[in-house]
Amino acid sequence: MNVFDIAMKMELDGKAYYESLASQTDLPGLQTIFRQMAEDEQKHFEAFKAMKAGKNLPALKDGTTLAETRNVFETLPRPEMAIKNVKDTLAAYQHAMDVEAESQQFYEKAAGEETNPQLKETLLKIAAEEKQHFDIMENVYHFINAPNQFLSGAEVYNRE
Repeated sequence: MNVFDIAMKMELDGKAYYESLASQTDLPGLQTIFRQMAEDEQKHFEAFKAMKAGKNLPALKDGTTLAETRNVFETLPRPEMAIKNVKDTLAAYQHAMDVEAESQQFYEKAAGEETNPQLKETLLKIAAEEKQHFDIMENVYHFINAPNQFLSGAEVYNRE
């Protein structure tokens, strides 16, 4: 299997995973984030498919998912309210973070071994988007996990 086949499979797997996460939450904001990330993975797949076919390298536009995610977070309910609406997905979010980190490393390594400057640039751009996906998933994880990490004032001050 060559780098394009591996990358295309990774991107399709990522797309399916984010679509699954979108279906597991009833919070419209999180659904939006996961759908946008699934769309990004589809764009990456299409880019690798074109590269494998020997077509001109597609011009990847800068992703907008990270910027749009900031706006979505402003509309989400407080974490302690949100966690009631989210199924047991903390492990899934952690897994998504791991996958995004591995994807970023894979694309950076492939770019380091690439001699074609255009392909190298495309790989690095996709690696940067995978890093953004990691950052988004990390923020979602911390947002949903916040109630588990919170100590109320009475707990802090009443140590006896």
